[in-house]
Amino acid sequence: MSAIHRRHLIALAAALASALPGFAFAQAKLKVAAIYTVPFEQQWVSRIHQALKAAEARGEIEYKASENVTNADYERVMREYATGGNQLIVGEAFAVEAAARKVAKDFPKTSFLLGSSGKPQAPNFSVFDNYIQEPAYLSGMIAGGVTKTHKIGMVGGFPIPEVNRLMHAFMAGAKETNPKVEFTVSFINSWFDPPKAKEAAFAMIDKGADVLYAERFGVSDAAREKGKLAIGNVINTQAQYPDTVVASALWHMEPSIDRAIKLVKDGKFAAEDYGPYSMMKHKGSELAPLGTFANKVPADIVAKVKAKQDAILAGKFTVKVDDSQPKSGK
Repeated sequence: MSAIHRRHLIALAAALASALPGFAFAQAKLKVAAIYTVPFEQQWVSRIHQALKAAEARGEIEYKASENVTNADYERVMREYATGGNQLIVGEAFAVEAAARKVAKDFPKTSFLLGSSGKPQAPNFSVFDNYIQEPAYLSGMIAGGVTKTHKIGMVGGFPIPEVNRLMHAFMAGAKETNPKVEFTVSFINSWFDPPKAKEAAFAMIDKGADVLYAERFGVSDAAREKGKLAIGNVINTQAQYPDTVVASALWHMEPSIDRAIKLVKDGKFAAEDYGPYSMMKHKGSELAPLGTFANKVPADIVAKVKAKQDAILAGKFTVKVDDSQPKSGK
């Protein structure tokens, strides 16, 4: 190709880019990568993956992701994505904080948004969290209203702040509608072990629990098999358990992901805490519709939940954030 011909092509491309903003936009899709230590279908990760897939479907980003990455391999995968030219890297750093933060320091021009119990790290390491304690409180109010034995079983993954605060909020909500309620709390020390969660739930049912808080997969299966009720977390599984899952606290990662994508594109991404974007006022969380249980939850409980939700959205009621490990008992 002659130099003159090449110059003509460059000029044509420039003219197209200025005349058609979409042309330039298509040329410069943001490259985003995600690293997950569990499968895509695990409920917490599924919400991040879904938000990124939505941005990909809109044509905003090029998206690559790795699932089931071991903690030992996390840093290597992170570095590969960073050296591969990805401009935004998303994932969860809970068990790999030191390694993830080290990678971020080594790639100051790459933006990182990771689930973390720690603080943001300037200039490029932002943190997020599923701050869905508000709908968790509301789902607890429903649980307190539907238990007949006044015994609720709660099965969690690990007793880390992200889980603890949701359990405490749920317990406080249940206490509001049923002061007599007692809780049995258990942690399976895994983010994805449905059989273990199921066994823990069976043990609680044997002790009289008739409502189970399903922070992990497997709990709703136990409830269904024994004819008990379950309250979901992060995702809505009522379609799979129409006679079991009464309500769920849903997490929507879209507000956080969309914000990060926009800031990276605008060259304004900075180290900040994205936790608040998971709250109800930002549409980062909500209480799932009662669906199949719409006519089964007592009307007075439904009215109380609606009033409390209105108070939360109006800023008149704040759900307490308690990151300490919850204990069994009243």
